[in-house]
Amino acid sequence: MGKPVKTRIQLCGRLVVELDGRRVEDALPGAKGRLLFAYLVLNRDRRMSRDELLTAVYGEGASPDQHPSLSVLLSKLRSVIGQELLAGRSELELVLPRDAFVDVDAAREALHRAESHVAAGEWAESWGPAGVAYHVARRPLLQGEDRPWLEEWRRRLEDVHLRGLECFAEARLGLGGPTLSQAEDCARRLIELAPYRESGHRILMEALERRGNVAEALLAYDRLRVLLRDELGVAPGPAVQGVHRRLLGERTTTSA
Repeated sequence: MGKPVKTRIQLCGRLVVELDGRRVEDALPGAKGRLLFAYLVLNRDRRMSRDELLTAVYGEGASPDQHPSLSVLLSKLRSVIGQELLAGRSELELVLPRDAFVDVDAAREALHRAESHVAAGEWAESWGPAGVAYHVARRPLLQGEDRPWLEEWRRRLEDVHLRGLECFAEARLGLGGPTLSQAEDCARRLIELAPYRESGHRILMEALERRGNVAEALLAYDRLRVLLRDELGVAPGPAVQGVHRRLLGERTTTSA
């Protein structure tokens, strides 16, 4: 059994900052300190200038006159997280231990593993990482804060959220049997969140088909067809069309 991770940072949902076993989120210097820390965490693969950090914390309208305030904020942050974690002076970089857990990175890495397993048809193996990606990314990133860079990261996490849910649905569809009802539920949730994402409609159609509800699967196709025709003036893509043709063949055979 491996050693427990002593550095754990959770930016989605409730903010959690555990450094070398110490919980320090409540000691961060206010809302701006949380913004600064989150920006350093999310961009820790490179060095950042003080001008960049000033804009990240104080917004696009920040002026050079606010650099002293940023210096005070950085000093307070160093006192909380430790001098060794915040390297540099004119350019700064957050240096976390190699085994540090950061939820945003964990979600993105888990999504990559889940999609790789789905592509290989390894349904049972895809379930766990899909769950990590979905459950982490569905929680709001630094809720209550509003900065352009946060909105960009939120869009990325929304994509992780949807793709994680899609992997969940694909895995349950692939496993079949008692998990088909769960595949149907996930597909309906995916359609609700992203109605123009055809994969959700396709998974729903296939889940209904495998549960013996061919007529309902055909209705699901027709709802997508009408939506795309009325809103975008296009027809469903080849993957959905292929399922539809198969459903029509099954319906004809059953009727005969």
